Amino acid sequence: MEAALSHLITQIKPVSPAWLARAKERLDSLTKPRGSLGRLEELAARYVGIREELLPPMNKKRVVVFAADHGVVAEGVSAYPPEVTYQMVYNFLQGGAAINVLARHVEAEVEVVDIGVNHDFADNIGLIRSKVAYGSRNLAQEPALSREEAVRAVWVGVERAEEAVSEGVDALAAGDMGIGNTTPATALAAVFTGRPVAAVTGRGTGIDDVALRRKVGVINRALSLHRPDPHDPLGALAAVGGLEIAGIAGLILAAAAARRPVLLDGLIATAGALVAARLAPAVIDYLIAAHRSVEPGHQIMLDTLGLSPLVNLQMHLGEGTGAVLGLGLLEAGVRVYREMATFNEAGVSEV
Repeated sequence: MEAALSHLITQIKPVSPAWLARAKERLDSLTKPRGSLGRLEELAARYVGIREELLPPMNKKRVVVFAADHGVVAEGVSAYPPEVTYQMVYNFLQGGAAINVLARHVEAEVEVVDIGVNHDFADNIGLIRSKVAYGSRNLAQEPALSREEAVRAVWVGVERAEEAVSEGVDALAAGDMGIGNTTPATALAAVFTGRPVAAVTGRGTGIDDVALRRKVGVINRALSLHRPDPHDPLGALAAVGGLEIAGIAGLILAAAAARRPVLLDGLIATAGALVAARLAPAVIDYLIAAHRSVEPGHQIMLDTLGLSPLVNLQMHLGEGTGAVLGLGLLEAGVRVYREMATFNEAGVSEV
């Protein structure tokens, strides 16, 4: 499977500057001062460059929410018990969570993937069953995953992106659910950004000062134990990562290979993006940072990727909530690009 992943990576090409220039030419011909719609124009040009179509469609949007549990919760790093992971999955499937509300707002589909929840779900509930393991192991005491599990989880994400493209999805958003998952995401942030653990560690679901200090200590202990190598992203992912983070990395890789953008959510999704970018640097051209989380490590991760978030709404929920708001902004930019009249069409004089 690692060989298949290597083959997929060879299919990922940087976005062509020529296509970006063609998009800008059209944007500059529309009935507005040049550049006056700011980042909406940037989004439209990026989308044209990704799709390599002069008038690309934007008909179908999907957020893929990967759910998994984490053994590291045994270290007291989360304010919530692990049972909340599977309980929230049921909530997603019933349409009652924030991600469902915001996805309905931007008319995006919600796909929920059990990639590693420590629970056996009922049948026929609309869940994508792709369980690699019943959660990760406690990264403070042993590797979170085996390398084989990490690769299998990445491949689950690959399959979700490939199926989405086959079903006509034009843009994807990456979401997550997993109590305790800010701890592995922060560990990966420290590995790939080179910043001290204390600088990238936040409060996650709302832990107090004592738990925050404990969380920093747990991550430092894990990094000292495993010494993950940033130049071996799959090895680092296995040592201190999580199954949903791996799934997001795979989603990004396959989306880029198929020339589809991925809207990133917060800390967890961006940890997956760091893994994907270390495997295939060209994927960065296909990533759109939808928002900036209040988690301190998130901006550091975005800086490492060279991405600028579209909005800062002081959000830190996860689930893909910020990412679907980004889908709405992307669609707005594309609609402006496609639907506005040019100066010539409208009979308006140019300067």
